[in-house]
Parts: sequence; C-alpha cells; structure tokens
Amino acid sequence: MVSGAHDAKTPPVVSLAAGGVAGGIEAFTSYPLEFAKTRVQLRSQKGIPTPRNPFLVVGQVYGKEGLRAVYKGCGALVVGSIAKDGVRFLFFDTIKHAFADPTTNMLTPLSNLLAGMTAGITASITAVTPTERIKTALIDDARTTKRFRSGLHATRTIWAEHGILGLYRGFAGTTLKQASATAFRLGTYNSLKDWQTQRAVPQNALTHFANGSVAGVVTTLATQPFDVIKTRSQSAVGASMLEAVKSVVADYGVRGFWKGTSMRLGRTVFSGGILFTSYEAAVKVIMPLYEGARGVDGNVWMGAYPVVHFFL
Repeated sequence: MVSGAHDAKTPPVVSLAAGGVAGGIEAFTSYPLEFAKTRVQLRSQKGIPTPRNPFLVVGQVYGKEGLRAVYKGCGALVVGSIAKDGVRFLFFDTIKHAFADPTTNMLTPLSNLLAGMTAGITASITAVTPTERIKTALIDDARTTKRFRSGLHATRTIWAEHGILGLYRGFAGTTLKQASATAFRLGTYNSLKDWQTQRAVPQNALTHFANGSVAGVVTTLATQPFDVIKTRSQSAVGASMLEAVKSVVADYGVRGFWKGTSMRLGRTVFSGGILFTSYEAAVKVIMPLYEGARGVDGNVWMGAYPVVHFFL
C-alpha cells in the first residue's frame, strides 16, 4: 500500500469528492485571514501604513463596512477551492501511484514534489485562476469603486469587458504559485506521512493536522513571491505579470515580494491542518457510501454517481 496523502486503495472518484469537501471547509473557515492577506498585498495609497496584524485588518474592515465586507469574495474562493482541491487530490493520487517505487510503494521527496507540481498546474488551468481572479477583483473593488454587486456580477462584467482572457488575468503568476504551492504542500505532507508510516507513528486527526500545518509553513515561505505577483495581477483593474512585478518593486522594493507573509503564514498553518484533517475524515465517510453504491456487480459509475453528485 502506498502511504501518503491518502490510502492507495482510495478510488479516484472518492479522492475527487473528498478533496472537494475538504477544500470547501478549508476555504470557508480560513477566509478572514485570506481576506486580510489579499488586502495587504493590493496597492494602497502612498504614505498610509498597512497593518501587519491580520486580526487588526479584519477588525478595521468589520468596524467600517460590516461582516459582509470581510467575506467579500468568499463564495468565489469556496467554489474554486472545491474544484481546485478535488482536482489536486485526484491528480496527485494518480500521478503519485505512477511514480511510486514498485518495491517499497513509496515516493522519493523529488517524486513527491513533481507529483504535486503537476497536480497544481492542472488545478490552475481548470479552476484556480478564474475563481482567484473573481475573488481578488471583488476584494479590490470593495475598497475602491464598489461597482461589483456579487461574484456572478463581477464575472459577467469582466467577461463583457475583457472576454475569457479577463477571467484568466494573472494566469502565469497563479500557475507558478499553484505549481510550487501544491508541490510543497502535498509533497511535504506525503513525505511526512511516508516517514511516519515507516516508523509506525499512529495516523490520527492530531497527526494529520500537525503534518498539514508543517506543510503550510514550508509552502508559504517557499512560494510567497508568486502569491504577491498573482494578487497584483488580479486586482480589479488587472495587470500583466511584468507590470505586477514592477509595481511591487516600485512600492516596496524586493522585500515587497514577501508582503503579507505573516498573514498568509497564519492562514496556511491553520488551513493546512484543516484541509488534510478534513480530507482524511471525508474519505472515511465517503468510502463506505461508495462501496455500498458500487454494488455486488462492481458497477462503479452507475452506483456511485448519486453519492458523488451529493458531495460535489
């Protein structure tokens, strides 16, 4: 059995469903920290200091604009996270088993990173870039022109003004971030779990949360510049990758590429623990339903469709 992000015998359809459930839970519970990080990374007025405490940012916005403002763009992120993490876990699992050593049924650290990188690129193309673009545009618009009424309205407006390329604004930065972030997040988690399995370390909710949190720290420190560039590219006005890089350097210098690190670190440590703990729990819940729906004749697709449709 291949140890790692989940059991080797977990069917792809269960990986997809469990990943979607975990992604939605993680996105919603950690959104205020994501909101604060995005606000800090967006371009601000000269001479006005930006708070480094994420709770201070959230508190200021809540006091001035209310709870709805704090959760502006949350719907887009949750929908995107359901699709993103469903795809990420599905592809990571598939690629992971293809790369696994036939003797030990485990991956080398490099293979873990390559599997995660491929899964991240796939997720960026299929789900992450457009939903991140809408989320970032909503947060930016809420502090400036306030012309977007909802995520759907923002999508329609951007589509009408810029076409599909408008929804894929910041694709290069987002894909770089997703490829590197998924490589480090899933790769680190899988490597930790392999190491623990070899040493008979019990795998429970506490272990999953701890491993996910460590993966979050590694991911944040390694990929923060890509996250800053992506945020600048996907503002309400939008910018090319080169323009985003230039604006960060002009505003803050090279140190600006790590703007919002402490806020993102707070989120990824928490969200990493939530994501993998939720994923492992979701697999345990969905797997028996899947096996029951599969039936005696082994017809997976007809039997499992209602179950998968319910969770997605």
